[in-house]
Amino acid sequence: MSFMPWNDEFVIGIERIDEQHRWLVDLTNALYDSLHGLDDQAPPIGELLERLVEYTMNHFIVEEVLFQRLGYPGEDAHKAEHDRFNRQIVDLLYRNEDGEVVSTEALELLKAWLTHHILKVDKAYVEFFRNNGVTA
Repeated sequence: MSFMPWNDEFVIGIERIDEQHRWLVDLTNALYDSLHGLDDQAPPIGELLERLVEYTMNHFIVEEVLFQRLGYPGEDAHKAEHDRFNRQIVDLLYRNEDGEVVSTEALELLKAWLTHHILKVDKAYVEFFRNNGVTA
């Protein structure tokens, strides 16, 4: 069983965004496995954090471009959440590079943020997107 199992509750019904969310959940599980010695092939936390920074920035761009294109009314608040999360992840990455142990903090942040963000914040735009023809 994984640390953060993917389930239908996380599916928002927009294929490309669901695929990106699934990747982020998988990365969270890889971090957990690495920290608990469950995967001998797991990359070090610094590499996982670098992947996370890169991937979340790309994922957020996908959402934010759709917000702009469709005129999503919740764009500013949603983008502010993205920006805050990016700052937190980059801070963890820098602190890790400076030798600080941030693995447990990163794991807790990822699980809490992803659960809240996908289940509450992202699901808030689904109806708006569908009403504007975005389903894939």
